[in-house]
Amino acid sequence: MDINWLRDFTCLARTLNFTRASEERNITQSAFSRRIKSLENWLGIPLIKRSTYPVQLTEAGQQFLPVAQEAIASLTDIRQVLRAQEQGVTAFQRFAVLHTISVNYLTRRIAEFEDLIPNLRVRVYSDNLRTCCQLLSDGTCDFLLYYRHQDVQPVFEEKQFARKDIGVELMYPVAESGAARAGGWDLDGDGRQPIPYLSYDPSSFLGTVVDQTIGNRTPPLAIRYMDALTEAIKRRVLSGSGMAWLPESVIAEELAAGRVTIIGGPDWQAPLTLSLFCSRDRLDETGQKVWNAL
Repeated sequence: MDINWLRDFTCLARTLNFTRASEERNITQSAFSRRIKSLENWLGIPLIKRSTYPVQLTEAGQQFLPVAQEAIASLTDIRQVLRAQEQGVTAFQRFAVLHTISVNYLTRRIAEFEDLIPNLRVRVYSDNLRTCCQLLSDGTCDFLLYYRHQDVQPVFEEKQFARKDIGVELMYPVAESGAARAGGWDLDGDGRQPIPYLSYDPSSFLGTVVDQTIGNRTPPLAIRYMDALTEAIKRRVLSGSGMAWLPESVIAEELAAGRVTIIGGPDWQAPLTLSLFCSRDRLDETGQKVWNAL
C-alpha cells in the first residue's frame, strides 16, 4: 500500500476524469491509471466503473472513499505531530491558499497575530483552486482560504468542513489612469473603440467569475493577454497595456493614489467572499487559536 494510491483515488473520485485527475496529481495518465489499478489489486475489487463517461465509482468505491479520506488525514496528521515532537517544536499550521490571497491578505494577517500566538509556525501552499481544495480534502493542509462567488460552483464538498466567512471585497474593471483617458476606455461607452483586455485563464476561478459578470453582454473587449496569476495581470495593467478585473485588495493602494481608475459602473463589479475552511476536530491547540484569530 502506498498513500499516494489513496490520494490518487480521492482525486479521481472528485474529478471523475482520469485525464484531469492525472494532471492535478502531476503524473502521466498511464502512470496514474496503473496506480489506481494497483490500489484495486491490493483491495481485490474494482473501485471504478471505466465503461461509463464520466467514470463512476463502483458501490465498493463509494464505500471505500470515506475510509481513504480518513486514512490520508490521519496519517498526515500523525506524521506532522511525530515530526514536531521529535524536533521539540510546535507543529506547522498548514494553509492551502490562492496565490493572490497569500500575497495580499494572508502574509499580513499572519504578521499581525504572530505576537498573539507564541511559537506559531506556518506553512503556506499557494496554488490553483482545485489543488488547494484537494490539499484540504486529503489532509495535507489544515486550512483552506479562498474566494467564493454566488454564481460559481465550489469544487469540493464544503459541507464536510467548518466555514468562516472573513469578509467581502469587490472585483473592479480597472485600467491605468493615463491609458484609460487617452483611449477613452469605458465599458458603459458607445463601444466604437475596442478596449485591450487582459484576461484570466478561462479555466481559473477568477476567470469564471469574470465570465459570469460579463454574462450575455458584449463589451468592446479585445483580448491581448491571458494569465492565471493576478499579480502578472496587475503588472500589465499598471504598464498601460489594457484593462482587467482585479480584486480591490490587489489594487487598493493604486486606486487611492489615482494610478488606476475604474472604467465601468457597479453592474460590472463582482463581489467575492473570502472564506476559511477547516476540520475543527483535527486542529491542535495552536490551530484552534489560528481559527479564532482569522
